[in-house]
Amino acid sequence: MSDPHSFQENPSSDLTTSQQSERSPGKSAPPLAMVETAFLASTASLIYFINFYFPLGPLLRIFFAIPVAIVYLRWSARAGWMAAGVSGLLLAVLMGPIPSLLYVMPYGVMGVLLGAAWRRRSPWIVSVALGTLLGAIGFFFRFWLMSIWSGRDLWVYLIVEVTELAEWIFDKLGLLLQPSMLVIQVLALALVLVSNLVYLFVVHLVAWLLLDRLGNPIPRPPRWVQVLMDYE
Repeated sequence: MSDPHSFQENPSSDLTTSQQSERSPGKSAPPLAMVETAFLASTASLIYFINFYFPLGPLLRIFFAIPVAIVYLRWSARAGWMAAGVSGLLLAVLMGPIPSLLYVMPYGVMGVLLGAAWRRRSPWIVSVALGTLLGAIGFFFRFWLMSIWSGRDLWVYLIVEVTELAEWIFDKLGLLLQPSMLVIQVLALALVLVSNLVYLFVVHLVAWLLLDRLGNPIPRPPRWVQVLMDYE
């Protein structure tokens, strides 16, 4: 005949086991964060690597910053910065230091910036504006770094192209004027800002549609965007 006290001890042992099982997900969170950080960092590096050698236009460029932003959004600022750093290190090994720096600034830092804005539920106007400013800074950083690397002032080539564009605009408007250097430089800066604004808006659209399905939604876009996209 079985001892009745044994039936009293089993419930407490079962409760202890259940409590330990409830704590186990918390203990597995840091390893999971490290695995996701490494995976998404390598994904970002692979996307940039493929686009560098097999450019597909702006298609892959849209995803440069999104993996790092996902890491920040899912885990923390430390994980986001780690993902950006690991991506840079992988690209330095695969492609050299110059392409690595051109990824980290602006796309790696942009991923951290977007992840922070999305995690804080900032409206699109804030995250797009900050990303546009960072993208413009990254554009000039790229020109500066490539000018040093190539030994040529690449800004001069951009000014020449913008000058031709300004002359074409003046000609179409019937203005018999020669655009001044100030007008040309302002136009060049405006083109850089507009191109980055369009880029950040498209990145937000892709992230909104993609991360909604992955269970890590970003803040809702303005109402007119939802109506335009017919998405609720």
